[in-house]
Amino acid sequence: MPIVVQKGDLTKIPCDAIVNPANSFGYMDGGVAGAIKRIGGVEIEKQAIAKAPIPVGTAVFTVAGCLPCNFVIHAPTMKQPAMRIGVENVRDAIRAALGLGVELKLKTIAIPGMGTGVGGVPTDIAAEAIVNIAKGFEDNFEKIILIDRNNGLIDSFKKYL
Repeated sequence: MPIVVQKGDLTKIPCDAIVNPANSFGYMDGGVAGAIKRIGGVEIEKQAIAKAPIPVGTAVFTVAGCLPCNFVIHAPTMKQPAMRIGVENVRDAIRAALGLGVELKLKTIAIPGMGTGVGGVPTDIAAEAIVNIAKGFEDNFEKIILIDRNNGLIDSFKKYL
């Protein structure tokens, strides 16, 4: 099955691209985005900001800096940093990220929990949305990796898969 669930660190996974649950401005200060910038380098954020505004429901890609992947796909779940959002934003972001992955002809893509941090979407609801959207893209990738460090999210990914 091309969708796999893995507990781990998004910034350490070798793949074609990782997905950043971004904001429309491209700022990468906290949460998953902050970790991507800290480990991958500030050039990732600089390129994301240069492509902003990035509306929710669209995605852009940047270099991956020092990360073990080729690209970072920035798929905003929120317009402004630290906004509370609904699950529809998660669906729109995942659809946009995977759609861009198809355009880029990627074989492997890694997706963290989206909207479950500052966005405030309950883990179980976000996981169901992410898995359901990913299932519609299975034929376009060799592997879609759903990855997170949160046991609850990992369990929810597995439940809906």
